[in-house]
Amino acid sequence: MDREQAEDILDYLLAAAYELDEAKAAAAVFEDQSEDAAFIRALAIKLNSELLQAIFDRFPDLLTFNEFPEINSSLRWDQVRLPPSASESQVDDVILSVITPQWQKMAAVIWVAVKRSEELALGVTDEMFAARIQALVDAGHLESQGDLRRWRHSEVRKKSS
Repeated sequence: MDREQAEDILDYLLAAAYELDEAKAAAAVFEDQSEDAAFIRALAIKLNSELLQAIFDRFPDLLTFNEFPEINSSLRWDQVRLPPSASESQVDDVILSVITPQWQKMAAVIWVAVKRSEELALGVTDEMFAARIQALVDAGHLESQGDLRRWRHSEVRKKSS
């Protein structure tokens, strides 16, 4: 394989990795997902660890990013079933107590919100917080930058007045 072929193959593999990541995120919203999600996860691992690695080993200059920006969750708020220990207003209170007027990484906001939820024994998961943050952004209560499904590659903040 020459460099031009490697570039063409890389384009296809990155598109496939993105589509597998989308499929993995979509499968995550279904309750009975164990076999399908495991299969999709195995394909993504094989693609990322074997096929892409083979190209980058041979042509390291084609690696233009440090990590593939994977989707952490595509869960939507209308799909969330809160535990009996938590209400929507409690989730909002936790989120609004964590988010500042300055841009913050979505991953950091979620991490702190989950810790606060654990302290309050709410039982709200990281994906539930992410879904609620997305709903608050969609409703115009918060501002965002980037794709909020990619927690380490997006940011949120309180809306400027």
